[in-house]
Amino acid sequence: MGYHYILDGVIIGFSASVPLGPIGVLCIQRTLNKGRLSGFISGLGAALSDTIYAIIAAYSLSFIVGFVESKLLWIQIFGALVLIGLGLKIFYSNPAIQLRRQRNKSRNYFQDFVSTLLLTITNPLAIFLFFGFFAGLGVVPRDRDWIGQLVLIGGVFVGASTWWFILTGLVSLFKNKINLRRLWWINKIAGAAIVVFVIIAFSMWMINYY
Repeated sequence: MGYHYILDGVIIGFSASVPLGPIGVLCIQRTLNKGRLSGFISGLGAALSDTIYAIIAAYSLSFIVGFVESKLLWIQIFGALVLIGLGLKIFYSNPAIQLRRQRNKSRNYFQDFVSTLLLTITNPLAIFLFFGFFAGLGVVPRDRDWIGQLVLIGGVFVGASTWWFILTGLVSLFKNKINLRRLWWINKIAGAAIVVFVIIAFSMWMINYY
């Protein structure tokens, strides 16, 4: 039946999400500024992006992989610039103004979801990360095992979502102990961390690329 793939999928999805990169910092910042639900929904956008890349990696969609490989440099540059811009925006944001805006208007969870989905999907190296996971665990189902394929991919999404649920839950526990001044510093640290993460990751990638 193929249901044994669920655990492998959960492990892969969870493991791929745990490293605290720019998207993790963004979800933490949104949890503190806009609430746990906003942070979790933002994480779901990242989880969906990881699932899309897992599908490509698991079933070797050669056209898409070939396109990504041919445009990898430009995709990486674009993604790095977008994330650096995001980090600078967070760094210079005023938490008092952000909180006032949240009280005066409804929270746009759809925007939170889509923004992290688009930000995460600009990192095509995730395809090769999932290649490694699938090859290491040897869990890619046979072509005709449709149930196994669906369960494996569903498990990846569940595993990734579980990580974001745990992370935003832990951050939310300490939210009430954070005042505006601390929130101001958190924005500074989060914004700077995103920029530093991106510069280091891009520099390492460029070194390996050449």
